[in-house]
Amino acid sequence: MSEEVVRQLEPIFKPKSIAIVGASNNPTKWGGMVMNRALSSGFRGRIYVVNPRESEVAGLKAYNDVAEIPEPVDLAVFTIPAEQMPKTMQSCVQKGIPGGLIISADFAETGARGRSLQEETVRIARAGGLRFIGPNGNGMWTSAVNLNISPLPTPPRGGLAFLSQSGMFGGAAVRAAETGGFGLSTFVSMGNQADITAADYLEYLACDERTRVIALYMEGFKDGRRFAQVARKVSQEKPILILKGGRSQQGARATLSHTASIAGEDRVFDGMCRQSGIIRVFQLEHLFVMARALLGQPLPRGGRIAVVGNGGESVLAVDTLISMGLEVPEFHDADKRALKEMLPPHAPVPNNPVDFAAGAIGAEEETAVIEKLASLDNVDGIITSVPRDRSLRAKSLADQRKAVITAVDAFSRIPERYGTPVITRSMMPSEMVEELLRAARIPIYDTVEECVLAMYALVRYARIRRGD
Repeated sequence: MSEEVVRQLEPIFKPKSIAIVGASNNPTKWGGMVMNRALSSGFRGRIYVVNPRESEVAGLKAYNDVAEIPEPVDLAVFTIPAEQMPKTMQSCVQKGIPGGLIISADFAETGARGRSLQEETVRIARAGGLRFIGPNGNGMWTSAVNLNISPLPTPPRGGLAFLSQSGMFGGAAVRAAETGGFGLSTFVSMGNQADITAADYLEYLACDERTRVIALYMEGFKDGRRFAQVARKVSQEKPILILKGGRSQQGARATLSHTASIAGEDRVFDGMCRQSGIIRVFQLEHLFVMARALLGQPLPRGGRIAVVGNGGESVLAVDTLISMGLEVPEFHDADKRALKEMLPPHAPVPNNPVDFAAGAIGAEEETAVIEKLASLDNVDGIITSVPRDRSLRAKSLADQRKAVITAVDAFSRIPERYGTPVITRSMMPSEMVEELLRAARIPIYDTVEECVLAMYALVRYARIRRGD
């Protein structure tokens, strides 16, 4: 990866000081929203305010121009009208500020006049060595310094980096991170990609120790060939998931007015994803379903999946697995007999799926079944329900809680011990069980379809790493 790109973007993602140009005391304006988030997100660096019409903003002294700030500034954040950007950018360049974030809109996405303003802004920034995000974006979050410069809630910290040409999709990412318990290392609303492009972000994130998985929502590329080349290298180190807008003719037309992007022919994009090792998805929710599994589970040896559950859900899981090109192998006779001894007496002989037949079974018994499946030579991954929060062996509530904790702890160690991913679906687990599983980075999903998508992502990425 390019050391130069990492050096250039470091002041943006790890700033020691920021200047908010256009900061406002009005919380309904962009300058007010951004200011409030920056102050409340846990950022410990210096925050400077630039607003010639105010003496103070949020209790901080307001400067008329960035040139008046007495100390160095790493990152300038712009929430000013587009027509003011060229002159303001020139001041930042003269100040020696290395990084920028332009939230302001009314640039190339609006037509010829906006395009001219954008081109002039880019020319000034590049002449002065200033790299910037945007314009026409919704801000960013970087866990490296706990800095949220957006109107969105501050997300939990974690291993997923989300790059989006839709600022509103950032809200979906924050919600998914909170409910899924996985967290974000970075969120960037890329906007028009006038300067920093998707390929640049990939190069930076490849070297970012906080990022384990990269997800993107894209409408168009400024440097498609370079993006593909960079993605091919990055995908050998970190999974890349992508959702592309503008697949239809009407959708492609809409991207022009949204982020000034030319969507391109969909089949060409699809081929690029396959050649570059990118996992393509077709729904926003699928990005986060797959990312959650890739963040915490080992990669499977192959695509042979065991299913554990009751009745129709197991049948649906099997059908969905087969439809996605995965296998549901029949167990060997000796393994069937061993598994049968672990099940309630009325349960059928397990032949994949393993059916508990709604029998009385506790967390210890479920864990024993999953561990047995993980040990089989023809099982590469397991889809099951979360362990029950009860113990059939306990004589008191205190003993039951202790036994369940012990069983779930053993359950949580199975993926690492056997190198076999375990994906679970919710059966309304207790908070105790849910917390234990999340601490072990075992994902919990609401439906079997989501479980299969998660397992597919693991199998697909394992094949990408092997070069299959």
